Amino acid sequence: MTTRIIGTGSCLPETVVTNDDLAKIMDTSDEWIRTRTGIRERRLVKEETTASLCEKAALRALENAGMTGEEIELIIVGTLTGDYVTPSTACQVQAGIGASRAAAFDVNAACSGFLFALHMAHAYLQAGIYQNALILGAETLSKIMDWSDRSTCVLFGDGAGAAILKRDVTGLVAFDLGCDGSRGQALSCKNRLNNNPLVSNPISLDFVHMAGQEVYKFAVSTVPGSIGKVLEQAGITPDDVSWFVLHQANVRILQAVAKRLKVSEEKFPVNLDHCGNISAASVPILLDEMNRNGKLKKGERIVLSGFGGGLSWGSALLEW
Repeated sequence: MTTRIIGTGSCLPETVVTNDDLAKIMDTSDEWIRTRTGIRERRLVKEETTASLCEKAALRALENAGMTGEEIELIIVGTLTGDYVTPSTACQVQAGIGASRAAAFDVNAACSGFLFALHMAHAYLQAGIYQNALILGAETLSKIMDWSDRSTCVLFGDGAGAAILKRDVTGLVAFDLGCDGSRGQALSCKNRLNNNPLVSNPISLDFVHMAGQEVYKFAVSTVPGSIGKVLEQAGITPDDVSWFVLHQANVRILQAVAKRLKVSEEKFPVNLDHCGNISAASVPILLDEMNRNGKLKKGERIVLSGFGGGLSWGSALLEW
């Protein structure tokens, strides 16, 4: 037995913000952003929250799987931008979809969050503790961006993606997860500083800081190796894979990974042109788009891979 994805769902905020829109409020241009990243537009929240995006994505995934919230036994949300320190986003989702039977918690592995949630849910299901699970990757990154930092804020967007898992005879084949905390400051965002009767600090929250070149070098060297490990575990080659569904960070990263794997870029679907980088939500949103567009065929081998803050990475090989 293994774990199979039986339903997907996603939700993007209603408001579209184009590169030209950003050029009106900062010194940048559509040409500058598009040629360096592949991004043309992204969705940003107004009234929406991380939890509300998750709830809609979850309901769509349940409908796609032919299930109800009451049937779900486990909920894991990969996010670094929950609406509260507590309750967790997963607990908010549990309430929102009526999953009264489900255990629920969040995991923060940044852009690898959905892959870490997938691996954890797989372990629970394979141990026989639960028979099904709802996993999500969701972010409202716009609230932790410094909108005067044109080198960083133009890259990111908001959204949520979901998948329903169940125990089955086909599905997930191999995993690889890893972290390099020694390089974690390359992509960081501080929480509140110590503030108590022993020490006084201003109550303030930080914005995202990113060393772009360092993150790029990490991704193009680490991701092909991680994908290679899951293919080796399965005893197959890149040519045996139909789709490589990667975290949508930068089109140049996707091109570099394809080149290192000696695989056609046509096998690397892209949605960052209209979504931007949505961290933990990138992989499940893209997977849902492909599923609903009829691109995923039963029996196809698919690689999922996330990478980013931590620094962290995760890859999975599955049979659709």
